[in-house]
Amino acid sequence: MQNVYVLGIGLTRFGRYPDTPVEELARDACFEALDDAAVEWREVQAMYSAHVNQGVAAGQRVIREIGPSGIPVVNVENCSAAASTAVREATIAIGAGLYDLAVVVGFEKMATGVLLNVHPVESPETLMGMTVLPMRFALMGRRHMADYGTTIEQFAKVSVKNHGNAVANPKAQYRKAVSLEEVLASRMICDPITVLQCSPNTDGAGAVVLCSEEFGRRRGGRRVRIVASALTSDLTESAYNEFDLDLVRRAGRQVYERAGVGPEDLDVVETHDCFSVAEVLEYEMLGLSKEGEGGRLIADGATEIGGRIPVNPSGGLLAKGHPLGATGIGQIAEIVTQLRGEAGARQVGGAKVGLTCNMGMWSCCTHIFAV
Repeated sequence: MQNVYVLGIGLTRFGRYPDTPVEELARDACFEALDDAAVEWREVQAMYSAHVNQGVAAGQRVIREIGPSGIPVVNVENCSAAASTAVREATIAIGAGLYDLAVVVGFEKMATGVLLNVHPVESPETLMGMTVLPMRFALMGRRHMADYGTTIEQFAKVSVKNHGNAVANPKAQYRKAVSLEEVLASRMICDPITVLQCSPNTDGAGAVVLCSEEFGRRRGGRRVRIVASALTSDLTESAYNEFDLDLVRRAGRQVYERAGVGPEDLDVVETHDCFSVAEVLEYEMLGLSKEGEGGRLIADGATEIGGRIPVNPSGGLLAKGHPLGATGIGQIAEIVTQLRGEAGARQVGGAKVGLTCNMGMWSCCTHIFAV
């Protein structure tokens, strides 16, 4: 398998676009990524299209906006992990020599309110509300508090950190800092999770241009290598009854082994903070802290920009936004920006190795990148 590189990135600002079709958002992200890579659409040999609820043949509809093409289109749906999964599949194809240049685009337009429930409506878990995502993460948070003494304030500090980081991110949905008091006083959703500890439903699109080592050598550019990836799912058919993030732990172990690095080698991380509780638990699952010490890690400032291991300098899902099909590419675009040294006021100094962790419904896809 040959090395594969990210050659270009493109993002719309995450937010609300009531009058803009999703295909146009995806088109704009693709054009930005192509410009960033200094390649032309006619050179692209394949497109991987990631989304969750955007209908049949969504990738082909995007191509109609970009321009005529007879290239293969692969549509990928893997809930919130769709975009990172699509990047993984494109990386495998390029690494195997099938293509030299491919575009991966992720996009979503979302309704307001609670996400669509994917569980059987007649199941006891659904009837009791146990399958609603805030409930799942609230239960994990409460268990962590009982087992390890983690505090509500420690969970809330994740939101404070990430909203503060988003102030310097022009692509973020919410570019306003919030205080700990504001987070704690915001509307309670599911104790201990308040509304400012929940990622917003939003619209947006992102794209990456991936190339083979040979193509990158010929064309040059600001390449970032995809060192390794891993994709896991839950272990049992009744996984929706098991309130833990073991799939994140297994994805982390696999990607570290494949990359030949450990959590101590990372300089920057973008992880799936769909709720503040998720980020704290993912610290432990990814080996950024010992088990039970995730709350201490955020309390000590270790995951802030300038800390020992900065996490979510983009603002994360909590402040940057969470358009399901685009979220994974939003994470990758931030890590690429950081490793290029182009993140401006949110730049992590000396960043050379970065990790993304993108979690979907019962799936987790991780990547490690390096320059």
